[in-house]
Amino acid sequence: MSIRQPLGDTRQPDPGTAAAPGSGIPRSLVLLLAVACGLIVANNYYAQPLLPDFTRSLHISSSTAGLAVTLNQLGYAAGLVLLVPLGDLLARRSVVTVMLTVDALALAGAAAAPNAFTLIAVLTVVGITGSAINILIPAAATLAADDQRGRVVGTLMTGLLLGILLARTVAGTVDQAVGWRWVYGLAAVVIAVLAVALRLRMPDVPATRGARYGRLLASVGSLVRTEPFLRRRMAIGAIGFCCFQLLWTALPFMLSSAPHHYSAAAIGLFGLLGAAGAACAQPAGRLQDKGVAHAATGVLLLVVGAAWALTAGGGNLVLLIAGILVLDIGVQGVHVLNQARIYGYPARIRSRVTTAYMTSYFLGGSVGGALGVSLYTAAGWGGVCAAGGVLTAAALLLWLTERHRTPAGTAAPPP
Repeated sequence: MSIRQPLGDTRQPDPGTAAAPGSGIPRSLVLLLAVACGLIVANNYYAQPLLPDFTRSLHISSSTAGLAVTLNQLGYAAGLVLLVPLGDLLARRSVVTVMLTVDALALAGAAAAPNAFTLIAVLTVVGITGSAINILIPAAATLAADDQRGRVVGTLMTGLLLGILLARTVAGTVDQAVGWRWVYGLAAVVIAVLAVALRLRMPDVPATRGARYGRLLASVGSLVRTEPFLRRRMAIGAIGFCCFQLLWTALPFMLSSAPHHYSAAAIGLFGLLGAAGAACAQPAGRLQDKGVAHAATGVLLLVVGAAWALTAGGGNLVLLIAGILVLDIGVQGVHVLNQARIYGYPARIRSRVTTAYMTSYFLGGSVGGALGVSLYTAAGWGGVCAAGGVLTAAALLLWLTERHRTPAGTAAPPP
C-alpha cells in the first residue's frame, strides 16, 4: 500500500505502511520531521556555551574541554559512515528508533558524568547516534514529489537550523539556572519521547533487498570516486561547516574574557543570531527548484567572506553581531543548496550520497572545532578570523573552477 498525499494534505498515514518514492508527503509529517531534526541536532551544540563551565566543574583545561565538541563531531562523522548507509538497506523507521534510543541513554550518561573522560565519551556516542538526522532528510526527500523536493528539504533544514540556533541559548539559560547537567538530563527525556513519536508516525520507504552491509559501505567510496559533482559539493560543504565551527567554538572563549566578560547565559543568547541562517533555509531550497543554485552558491560564499571581515573587529559588538548574522546566512544557505542538489541522484542511492556528503561536512566541522580552540589559544581572535578568510577563499576557488553543475551518475548501480 502506498501513500499518495500532496504536501499540503493533513491526513495521517497509517503507522507501518510502506510509502512509494515520489508519492508525496503530508505537511504534518514534514513538520514532525523538521522538529525531529532540530531536537536531534541540538544535542551536538549544547556543549559550546558550556565549555567554560566544563573547565571549572571538572577541573580540566580549555583544550580538554574542547574535545567534547571535536569528538562529538567526529562521532557524528563515524555515524554517517557506518550507520546512515543502512537507510538504503534496512527499514529506516526501525534504524532511526534504535539510534534515538541509544542517543537518549547517552544523553542521560552525560548528565551523570563523574569526570571529563566519561563526559567526552558519551558525547561522542551522542554524535554517532545523532547522525539519524541524515536518515530522516533523504527519507523525506525520497517521499516528496520532484517539484516539492527543494521545499521539503528546505523545511527540514529550517527545523535543523532552529535546533542549532536555540541549542546554545537553551543550554546557556538552563546552565545559568540549575547547572549544565540538567541540560543533558532534559535532552535525554525529549529524545526518548521523540523516538516513540517517530516510531508511530514515520512510514517506511522500500529498502534495497539482497544487499550486503560490506558492499553497501564500499559503494559509498565508488560514488565518491566516480561523481565529480558530489566531490565538489563535499569539499565546499566541508569548508563551510569548518568556518561555522571555527567561529562558534572560539566565540565563547572570546566573549567570556576581556573586554566582554559575559556569563554562560549571555553567551548562549548569541545563538539567537543564527535566526538569519534558519530563516534563509526554505528560500535557499526554492532557489534549487528554480534552477539557479550554482550562481546562488557563489553569492553566498562571497557573503561568508564578508562575514569574516566584519567579525575581525571582535571588540566592537556591533561588527561582531553583524558578522555572525552574515556568516550564518552564507554557510547555511550553501549547505541547504548542496543538500537539495545532491538529492537529484536516484532515490535508491540517496542514503549513500548523504553519507558521502555529510561525512565530509562533519569532518570539516570537527577540524573547525579543533582549530577554534587551538587558534584562539595561539593567535587570538584575529588568528581565528584570518583562518576563516583563507578557508572561504579556497571554497570560492572550488566554485569558480567547477565544471559539473548537476548530478551525472543517475545510472549508478545499487550495491
